[in-house]
Amino acid sequence: MSVELDLVPAGLARVLEELPLVDHHVHGACAHDLSRTAFEEMITESDRPVPDWMTQFDSQLGFAILRHCAPVLGLEPFCAPEEYLARRARLGVDEVNRLLLGASGVGHFLVETGYRGEELLGPSGMAEVTGVPADEVVRLESVAEQVAAAGCGAGSFAARFAEALWERTRTARGLKTVAAYRCGLDFDPAPPAPAEVTEAAGRWLAGGGGRLTDPVLVRHLLWAGLERGLPLQFHIGFGDPDVDLRRADPLLLRGLIERAAPTGVPLLLLHCYPYQRQAGFLAQAYPNVFFDVGLAINHTGARSTAVVAESLEVAPFAKLLYSSDAWGPAELHHLGALLWRRAMARVLGTFVAEGEWSPAQAERVAVMVGAENARRIYKLGAGR
Repeated sequence: MSVELDLVPAGLARVLEELPLVDHHVHGACAHDLSRTAFEEMITESDRPVPDWMTQFDSQLGFAILRHCAPVLGLEPFCAPEEYLARRARLGVDEVNRLLLGASGVGHFLVETGYRGEELLGPSGMAEVTGVPADEVVRLESVAEQVAAAGCGAGSFAARFAEALWERTRTARGLKTVAAYRCGLDFDPAPPAPAEVTEAAGRWLAGGGGRLTDPVLVRHLLWAGLERGLPLQFHIGFGDPDVDLRRADPLLLRGLIERAAPTGVPLLLLHCYPYQRQAGFLAQAYPNVFFDVGLAINHTGARSTAVVAESLEVAPFAKLLYSSDAWGPAELHHLGALLWRRAMARVLGTFVAEGEWSPAQAERVAVMVGAENARRIYKLGAGR
């Protein structure tokens, strides 16, 4: 894929074009064809129906799809949404996935399977379509909800969850929590006492289990995850309206970060917008904290360069990673990679052009953030 930019040093452009990215937090691509309504509902973080007087194509993400995905499907850039969707329907989901996922240039996917996974390609499906490795990231809350659905008593919940977590993560590369959605990040960072866990589990199970939102149980899951020892991802900031953005600021995790430091478990702050600068501070201050600006890259589109630039301000470069957080349409997987490469080329190229960085430094940072940091943290192989 070409970043198509003038004034970018040739070596940096080549590195970014050829780099097989590690997408360290992504969901599967859609496994079925999509109507226009379904497609538009998947290119917004809103969980409300799209009003009939507007279209989600009139957004940074919508414009980016028509600019950058249309050529991959054999259309001219900036075509009409109707033309784009008609072409997409003619090709069918399998060919759309093959074209767009292949064009992303991702060399390894770490696939989080905890949200509507039955509608999407799993890790094996992503690997089959792309021909590159794909491993699983397991969502803590989903494992707990499955334990409850299978039936257990309050007194046995903690043990049953621990058993289920170890079984589910035998081949997983990481864990993920959506505590920001379930109770906010302003929870007590201390691990709850066993009696507290039993009492909270009793309340939850008596209500039928289902969606886990109890802060005591969320804390228990987090500490069980830390005990498991795999890298632990946290949803931060921007998301659908189910998240209270005021309570999704990563600075609220400072107490947990400090308490978790002795475990040595990497804590990975995902997405972070509009808190990318706060995440950068935490990544600089604490050796166990890392972050990315995935999701925001797609939704800011032509402005994504600004978001990437801010992520590079104060954090050590060994603390940044690439992710798309793509979910559903393969356009999101492709755009996450393309827009990140373009943004890095523009930002790092400017540093070189202004004489602040050498070309070799820019190339090294691009490789670190795009692939090497994730390979080190998740203990991945060398890739393709």
